[in-house]
Amino acid sequence: MPPATTAAGTTAAGTRDLPHPAREEIRLESVLHALSDPVRLRIVRELAAASDELLSCSHFDLPVTKSTTTHHFRVLRESGLVCQTYRGTAKMNGLRRDDLDALFPGLFDALLAAAARQDACLGTD
Repeated sequence: MPPATTAAGTTAAGTRDLPHPAREEIRLESVLHALSDPVRLRIVRELAAASDELLSCSHFDLPVTKSTTTHHFRVLRESGLVCQTYRGTAKMNGLRRDDLDALFPGLFDALLAAAARQDACLGTD
């Protein structure tokens, strides 16, 4: 869940805040669009494997430039799939699993399972 913000746009801990959709603003079309890109799907799968752990953007070894990585994380955040918070200068990422499961019960697990089956069939896992 995104952290609560003050009027100045900072979290209670005094860090910068990034805009996230509220749970009721998350749209299925946006979630599916975000997951349609293989790089973004890879990011989401790694976050899912990390469970509740927050991972920095630099944790991910992606085959794209830094600016493209930033774009992918922005799409994931704006779709409601991930929550991003700053810890110092690091942008930390976590799945909004509770929100997704509440809005679309069973969908996220089904998508992760389908992605794993696809990788097994293609031998890319």
